[in-house]
Amino acid sequence: MTKPKIAFICTHNACRSQIAEALGKKLAGDVFESYSAGTHIKDEINPDAIRLLKKIYGIDMQASGQSNKTLDALPAVDGVVTMGCGVKCPYLPAKWRVDWGLNDPTGQTDDEFIKVIKQIEKKYSGAQGSDQAIAALIFSAK
Repeated sequence: MTKPKIAFICTHNACRSQIAEALGKKLAGDVFESYSAGTHIKDEINPDAIRLLKKIYGIDMQASGQSNKTLDALPAVDGVVTMGCGVKCPYLPAKWRVDWGLNDPTGQTDDEFIKVIKQIEKKYSGAQGSDQAIAALIFSAK
């Protein structure tokens, strides 16, 4: 069975969408493939996001090949999750679309970063089922 491909989209593809991609790979990689991209990308992934994911989960985003990407670098995807930054994405064909409405922790304290990281982690709770479970659990805007 082919795993669904999910794109996490944010304006700069430097923080929330990168965290979502990394956690998706670690926590639900057996269920779906995670990708991230941005509409106006930054030069690098947020150093606090890199540091905290490594500290909390042992995820090394740089060593795993994550980098800032534009939408045209994405493969065809089954689902699109925007991070809540008001991204006006060009049309990106997908079966599912949802906005997670997450605050951007860039420039904030580690506590604020961890709060957003944990909100993203919670989205993956129970993501060990079928495509229907993905739609119902992961893509819920709750």
